[in-house]
Amino acid sequence: MAISFDKALGVHAQALELRSQRAEILANNLANADTPGFKARDIDFQRILKEQMGTQDALAMATTDGQHLPHSELNAADALLYRAPLQPSIDGNTVETQREIAEFSKNAMDFQASFQFLNSKFKGLSSAIKGE
Repeated sequence: MAISFDKALGVHAQALELRSQRAEILANNLANADTPGFKARDIDFQRILKEQMGTQDALAMATTDGQHLPHSELNAADALLYRAPLQPSIDGNTVETQREIAEFSKNAMDFQASFQFLNSKFKGLSSAIKGE
């Protein structure tokens, strides 16, 4: 019987990839905290993950004509959103350093949790293969 890694690992493999992409976005926001006119960006993590896992409640896209463009998997770069600042800055920059640090830290903790979960799954699969 073949092992389906998608089913064995669950959502955590996709979550790791998406959290890695989100870390880049948040780090970019922090790097541009002093850039006049820079607009902070982020993603809707839950929505993208649901779409990648195929569990979104919305209607699926369908092509009804041969000339329609095919629907591709949504990734973080395709789903960038602008973040509305709580305290607008005079120079037009919307990065709020404390908020970005908090989001980056939470994202890092969630990444670590998914990584540890995947690590334990792989250890379990390895033990099962070895017959332990």
